[in-house]
Amino acid sequence: MVRCVGVRGVIVVACVLLASAFGFAFAQAPPSRAGAAQQPRVYANMLQVMRGVLYPASNVIFTAQSDDPAGFKPAVRPSTSSDPFTSAYGGWEAVENSGMALAESANLLIIPRVCGNGKPAPVQNADWQMWVQELRDAGMAVYKAGQAKNEDVVLQAADMLGTACLHCHAKYRNVPGGIPNRC
Repeated sequence: MVRCVGVRGVIVVACVLLASAFGFAFAQAPPSRAGAAQQPRVYANMLQVMRGVLYPASNVIFTAQSDDPAGFKPAVRPSTSSDPFTSAYGGWEAVENSGMALAESANLLIIPRVCGNGKPAPVQNADWQMWVQELRDAGMAVYKAGQAKNEDVVLQAADMLGTACLHCHAKYRNVPGGIPNRC
């Protein structure tokens, strides 16, 4: 935004014209790739997605099973708090946000990528697809639990989430031979 301050009418008029020119230039700029959808670009392996997105979001609902989200006091600097419950979007909103993160992260789990050991993730497998849907459903249940602000709803959502994680982990993570054989 162009900001001009002046006492003379000429300066004010010049500033208005300048601001209008900038606005017109931006309004007339053609889109760089009109109508073309961006293709997803993969940066992380499956282990990094799990540790960076799903693990922290899951821990919010697992914490809410035993600790009332409304009972957390905001951090000294809520805008930079690394604890979702004490951040600027803390309390029950942290549960809602974690639910959305879990539901959306299901989309990350169906994009072809490699596992932590470099092997391709089994994103095309029917069981993988089914368990990703369980995660998506669990994420939405977590979101609704945050909205409900009800301990029983939190426990049901946490159970759904734990079950979704367990199904996939039993086949793809907790395998004989450990890291070299898992995704």
